[in-house]
Amino acid sequence: MLTQALFRALDKKAIWVIGIFLAVAALVPMANLLIPPGQFGHVPTYLVSLMGKYLAYAILALALDLVWGYCGILSLGHGAFFALGGYAMGMYLMRQIGSRGVYGNPVLPDFMVFLNWKELPWYWLGFDNFWFAMAMVVFVPGLLAFIFGFFAFRSRVTGVYLSIITQAMTFALLLAFFRNDMGFGGNNGLTDFKDILGAPVQAPGTRAALFAATAIALALSVLVCSMIVNSKLGKVMVAVRDAESRTRFLGYRVEYVKLFAFTVSAIMAGIAGALYVPQIGIINPGEFEPGNSIEVVIWTAVGGRGTLIGPIIGAIVVNLGKSWFTTTLPEFWLFALGALFIFTTLFLPKGIVGLWTQFFGARRAKAEQPTAPTPAQSADIERGEDPDSFGDNPQPKPAE
Repeated sequence: MLTQALFRALDKKAIWVIGIFLAVAALVPMANLLIPPGQFGHVPTYLVSLMGKYLAYAILALALDLVWGYCGILSLGHGAFFALGGYAMGMYLMRQIGSRGVYGNPVLPDFMVFLNWKELPWYWLGFDNFWFAMAMVVFVPGLLAFIFGFFAFRSRVTGVYLSIITQAMTFALLLAFFRNDMGFGGNNGLTDFKDILGAPVQAPGTRAALFAATAIALALSVLVCSMIVNSKLGKVMVAVRDAESRTRFLGYRVEYVKLFAFTVSAIMAGIAGALYVPQIGIINPGEFEPGNSIEVVIWTAVGGRGTLIGPIIGAIVVNLGKSWFTTTLPEFWLFALGALFIFTTLFLPKGIVGLWTQFFGARRAKAEQPTAPTPAQSADIERGEDPDSFGDNPQPKPAE
């Protein structure tokens, strides 16, 4: 059954996308580590980390597209799941510092020593093990999404009301994580990481490995999303998006369909956050900002929601623009972002991928249109001769 599902998921577009990111996972680290600096083809280490951040954002955008583009759930709180996954990874990285911190405490992180904490909180226990931290990366965002979605979808909260509630959820988490007594570093968050799996976080080899892991995770995310949307469940998700009341009338448990998509999407967002943190080197409550979740919506809309490649393109293109604007014209970035969203809403409702598909679809339709017959062929048609036998020896149409 699993093999059949994989083959159904691997349509032509998914194969190309997965192949591209698997190739990127191999080629970029090789160009960084094997080609000497200054030689043609060398990729600087800082650029490896920057591209790794973009790929983590692409996973987040794809996660949102699964619920918004295919299930019709406009979530403005996916930044919360992203941040929770990042905090789980950050807690592991903080436990790896040990006695190398400023205060030399082998158990307590520096910010806990500074705040006079006497012992490690119970919810920090186990994060010195990588496997436990990775389990929490999946479990915590997934559990929050399951509990939130169970009550929201059971109560049939939809549309703008659901969007507002998801935004309120991430804002509440923002306020909670800002508190010093929560035990997550307060306003400063978690930073000053040293090692991951025994390797220095700042080493070029580690950064190349993190980039490769992010690219592979993106390829696997495309595979999982393709398996879902190309299955029977995926067809029901689209039906829920387009006609929820009619789908419920046909006997489908719409709330369960939404809950499944929302939970899987949150887990993907948490994994994206876990891959983001060691490449950036910090996680703080600012990641819970509602504006971050709105930016993810813009990435998805610009690329083209309801497609697998659109959110990836949108996340990479918009963040490339953000990097340029914040370097050269930082004061104009928010204006440019707002203008981009308005332009996309008014003139590019299907995003970049939709525009591309529409352009090539029109060209293909034009190429497939039958050519008009010549005057001589028109005369043959009027005499009742077979239009397919035009030439030196036309065959008359058989008498009835």
